[in-house]
Amino acid sequence: MVRTTHLTHLTVVGGGFGGLTAALAAAESGAEVTLYEARGTLGGRARTADGPYRTNEGPHALYNGGPHWRWLKQRGLLPPMARVPAAEGLRVRYHHGGALRRTPPAGLLRLRRRRGAPVGVPYLEWATGQLGEETARAAANFTAVATFHHAPGELSAAFTHERMRRATKLPPEAHYPRGGWSGLVERMATRAREMGVRIEPGTRVDADALEEAARRGPVVVATSLAAARALLDDPGLSWPGGRTALLDLALEARRGDAFVVSDLDAPGWIERFTATDASLAPAGQSLVQAQFPLAPDEPRAAALTRGEHLLDLGFPGWRERVLHRTEATADGRTGAVDVPGTSWRDRPAVDRGEGRYLVGDQVAAPGVLSEVSFNSAIEAVERALGRCDGSPQRTTTFHDAR
Repeated sequence: MVRTTHLTHLTVVGGGFGGLTAALAAAESGAEVTLYEARGTLGGRARTADGPYRTNEGPHALYNGGPHWRWLKQRGLLPPMARVPAAEGLRVRYHHGGALRRTPPAGLLRLRRRRGAPVGVPYLEWATGQLGEETARAAANFTAVATFHHAPGELSAAFTHERMRRATKLPPEAHYPRGGWSGLVERMATRAREMGVRIEPGTRVDADALEEAARRGPVVVATSLAAARALLDDPGLSWPGGRTALLDLALEARRGDAFVVSDLDAPGWIERFTATDASLAPAGQSLVQAQFPLAPDEPRAAALTRGEHLLDLGFPGWRERVLHRTEATADGRTGAVDVPGTSWRDRPAVDRGEGRYLVGDQVAAPGVLSEVSFNSAIEAVERALGRCDGSPQRTTTFHDAR
């Protein structure tokens, strides 16, 4: 990390995971930091709901193979984490060929060992050439857990295959903050305040306020691309993302319920989160969160109909056991997707010029899921503070998992 030789003020707009990472990294480098968050609470998409059901905004997991895991662990910021219990790992079910199966197609695990997926070819085309169309379609649909996209097979082979390999790794990379992601957010916010970061929740920043902040020092915009377009007055700031139906259910617990149902016939994912952390719902209840990607113009009800069929298979009698149900649509809030011929390097750049920097999961940084926000936050701070103290700009050397 670049160390500043004099006190520099850095403004962070957005108090989600990326914004908090940027604030902490800048404070560690000796900068004065002010963080503004429009909502009354921090966390962004990592917020955990209050009340008896500790839901996040759709299925969430923290992969321990990513750089953010090491960074958080080194600083003592990782909360107690849950992993997939061996017994629950045996309750992963796969919807394939119209039936619920205990094991995935044999070709799926063989395909994950293949390397060299190209950027310029659709995943379905490349994977079909490797092990046939049936295996290719199953693998593409499996990656809905990490792409939130209605047709992962149409995306860049390099993009989809990286996510397929990470999601099928054994032992699983997926871990879960006990009590929900709020524990991680609270630890990061507490450390930031201890380091002198001024945190202003419930404060919305507009373009004029951003301009004023930029006169005092560099500004990191850690918001959605839609919000960043207005703040940075950049109508061309965009990148494709997923659109998915979200379903949260609290059910009366029943022995034999699946832990995960992965749809290999169409993109979709259901996960019983109380299998790894019973504190997420009252005793005797199961908290289930699911996501079913939506095709363009597809109504949410159509995706939920597909999902309810999967629930019938993996959670028999679930309709009579429902204690709580919420539905939502996540649009532009599920991370970037790279179409054939593009990679993360082609997404909107972190450095927007004139001391303004962009952080988020749809920008030019590598990784899967929250790793993109983390990597972009570290790069933004290194560039911002390197520029301010007169030293050459330095960028992190990223490992491209292609």
